[in-house]
Amino acid sequence: MNIKISDYIIEFLLSKNINKTFGYIGGAIAHIYHSIDKYKEMEIINCIHEQGAGFAAEGYARITGKSGVAFATSGPGATNLITPIGSCYFDSVPTMFITGQVNTYEYKYDKPVRQIGFQETDIVSIIKPIVKYAVMVDKVEDIRYELEKAYYLSQEGRKGPVLVDIPMNIQRTEVDISSLKSFFDSNEYFELENNKKEKKNIDEFINLLKESKRPIVLIGGGVRLSNANVELLNYVEKYNIPVVYSLMGKDAISEDYKYNLGLIGSYGNRYGNLALANSDLILVLGSRLDTRQTGTSLDTFAREAKIIQVDVDKNELGSKIKIDIEINYDVKDFIVTLNKYEINIDTTEWLKKLKEYKNKFSSTVGIDNNLKIPNYVVSIISKYLQDEDICVDVGQHQMWTAQSLNIKATQRVLFSGGMGAMGFALPASIGACIGSNKRTVVIAGDGGIQMNIQELEVINRRKLPIKIFVLNNKNLGMVRQFQELYFDKKYLGTIDDYSVPNFVDITKAYGIKARKIDNISKLEIELKDIFSSNDPELINIELPVEMTTVEPKLIVNKPIEDMHPFISKDELSSLMIIKPLEN
Repeated sequence: MNIKISDYIIEFLLSKNINKTFGYIGGAIAHIYHSIDKYKEMEIINCIHEQGAGFAAEGYARITGKSGVAFATSGPGATNLITPIGSCYFDSVPTMFITGQVNTYEYKYDKPVRQIGFQETDIVSIIKPIVKYAVMVDKVEDIRYELEKAYYLSQEGRKGPVLVDIPMNIQRTEVDISSLKSFFDSNEYFELENNKKEKKNIDEFINLLKESKRPIVLIGGGVRLSNANVELLNYVEKYNIPVVYSLMGKDAISEDYKYNLGLIGSYGNRYGNLALANSDLILVLGSRLDTRQTGTSLDTFAREAKIIQVDVDKNELGSKIKIDIEINYDVKDFIVTLNKYEINIDTTEWLKKLKEYKNKFSSTVGIDNNLKIPNYVVSIISKYLQDEDICVDVGQHQMWTAQSLNIKATQRVLFSGGMGAMGFALPASIGACIGSNKRTVVIAGDGGIQMNIQELEVINRRKLPIKIFVLNNKNLGMVRQFQELYFDKKYLGTIDDYSVPNFVDITKAYGIKARKIDNISKLEIELKDIFSSNDPELINIELPVEMTTVEPKLIVNKPIEDMHPFISKDELSSLMIIKPLEN
C-alpha cells in the first residue's frame, strides 16, 4: 500500500512514541506540516524562531528521554538550527532535526555555482562536525533506511543529534514502505551491534576502593543520561561515600543526600573543591573532566588521588588528564555491576573533615561574612519550589544557581553546558513543560532572556505554566567579571553600549503577567504569591548590586583548592589533608 513520504515520517515518529514535535513552518517543510495536521495523535508546537524550536526539542528530549524532534525549512530555517544542534551534540541529547530542502532537480550538487534553487543550502555539510549523523535523502527508496538509522543513532551509545534533510519532491512522493530496505535488516546495523565491547572487569577498581580512606564520586552529566541517579544514590548511601558534581551532574543527586558536597570546578563551592583536592580516590562517572572542572593547573589536580573514569564514550577516557583506570561502560550498567561486589570501607574520619569544610564555608555567605545577594535570591527561590523542573540560561546566574539552588530528587535542572548558549532557557522550558506536563521554572539573566524573548508568544498562546525569573543586574556580568580581572576594567560590550529594556512592559505586551521586585527584603512575600497559581509570569528581580560577581572563582593556574577571594595561606594549610603547594 502506497503512502506519501511526509505522512510516513509522521507515522514513523508515532511508532517511536514521539507525539510532540517542534518547528517553524516554511515552504520546503509545508508537506510535513500538512501531514502532521492529518494525524490527531501528533502535535507540533509551532515556535516563533527555529532556534527556539531547536532548544524546545532539546528541553523535551532531556525531560522525557525520547528523541526530541524539530522541523525547519531549507536555507535560513535550517541554519537557524545550528546552535541548538551544537548544544545537543556537546551535551549528548537525543534529537532529530528534520529539514526541508529544494527539489532534487533544483539542487546544485557538484556544479560550480553557488546556488540553483531558492533558499538552497547544503545544511548537511555545514553541520556534520556537530551531529552523530546527517544525510540528505535524495532517493525515495532510501527514506525508510535513513530515518531508521538516524533515530537509532540518536539513542544509541553516547546519545546526540542527527539531521535528515528531505527535498520537497521526495516528501510528496508516494511509495510502498514495506518494499523498501530496512536499516534494522542491514549489515551496517548488525556491525554496530556487534561492535559493542565486552564490559571491562572492574576488580582493579574494587581493590582500590577497598583500600581508600578518602573516596569521592564526581557526578557528571552521564549519570542522568544513563538514568542511573537512583542506582547511584542507593550505592553511595550504602557505603557513606561523599559526592561532588559537575555543572551537568547537578540534578543527578538530591541536595538532601547528607554527603553531597556540591558543585566543583572553576565556579565550584569552596567546600566541594577542598573535598575533591584532598581525596585519595576519585570515581568519575560520565564526566569528561574539562578545565572548567579541573582548573588550568592540570599537574596539581587531584595530585595524591587515584582517578577512575567511567564513560560510555571511549574517546573521552583520559583525553584531558592522566587517568589511572579507564572504564568504557554505560554508567548505569557500571553501577549495577558494582553492586554485585560487597566491600568494607570506613569513611568516618573523612566525613568528619568534609563536614568541617561544609560548616566553615557557605554558598550564600562570603568569607568576609557578607551575604552574597544573588546566591541568597536563588536559595530563597528554591525554598518555594515543589517538584518543578528548572531551565537555566547562561551567565553569572547559571553559576549562582549551580552553587545555591537546593533541589529535590524529583526535580530536573537543565543547563546549556558545552555550548553555553545564551537564549537557551526560555525555549527549553517550553519543551520541558510540555514533556513533563507540570509547572516549570526559568532562571535567566537580563542578557540571555533577550535572545529568544519572542518565545513568550508560545507560552501565552498555550497558557503554559512557566515562571520566568530574570536576575537583572543591567550588565553582562560573567564577561564583565573577566574584564575586571584580565582586561583593565574596560567594559565595552558588557556595560558600555549595552542596555536593558523594560521586561515587565514587554512581557505584558505578549499577554503574560509580569512584576518587578526591587526590594529583596520582600522576596519571600512575592514568591508566596507567585507560586500560588500556575499562570505564566515573568518576574524581573532587579539586583541591588549591579557589579555582581560569582564567588568563589578559580583563577588561571591556581589549584582547585585555592579559590578567589583567597583565604590566608595558613588557613588553607590547616584545611589540607594532603601536602599544600608551596606557592
